[in-house]
Amino acid sequence: MERILVLKVLGTVAGVLLAYFLWQSAPSAGRLLLGLVVGTFVAFLPEMLLLSNANRRRERIALKLPDTMDQLSIAVEAGLGFEGALRHVAGNTTGPLADEIVRTLQDIQVGVPRRTAYQALSDRVELPALRRFIRAIIQAEQHGISIARVLQIQATEMRVIRRLTAEEKAMRIPVLVAFPMFLCIFPALLVVVLGPAIINIIDAFTGGLVGP
Repeated sequence: MERILVLKVLGTVAGVLLAYFLWQSAPSAGRLLLGLVVGTFVAFLPEMLLLSNANRRRERIALKLPDTMDQLSIAVEAGLGFEGALRHVAGNTTGPLADEIVRTLQDIQVGVPRRTAYQALSDRVELPALRRFIRAIIQAEQHGISIARVLQIQATEMRVIRRLTAEEKAMRIPVLVAFPMFLCIFPALLVVVLGPAIINIIDAFTGGLVGP
């Protein structure tokens, strides 16, 4: 949190200084507006980068969740408790999800109640699939439901969600490809189609002005 605040302050200071120097180099309303736009962009750049990194991190966690559920289910069926299964998975995998599991286990080791530690994990990641998983685990512990069964159900649901998300992204690809192509090709087509007509119109008006 402190790092985010420092980056925000540095970005704001850099944005203000950049806006001032742009305006000072050639004082004018246009230069002042340009300085304000560029300065605002620089001021918010650290926050935008942090948000982008957080989104990419959540995507990596979402992709890893179904496989992690399977590993947890196998470990629990082999006789490990849920915390032991978490420790086993975290020790044999890498990535942001493994890091979050390690942090959760550390919280439990220093005396944080398990439910609170699980909820903190859900709040940190802010991923709907993980939030549903944490809620299911907490309810299973409260009502004595088999953790292994919960893990199997959650893994199946997450695989379905992952497949649907991949299909949705695939359906958006043609639109994402068509838009840049439209921007690149349409102006050229416009010039080819309307260019001769515009030239003829200009010639007609020019001829009319210079003619008798």
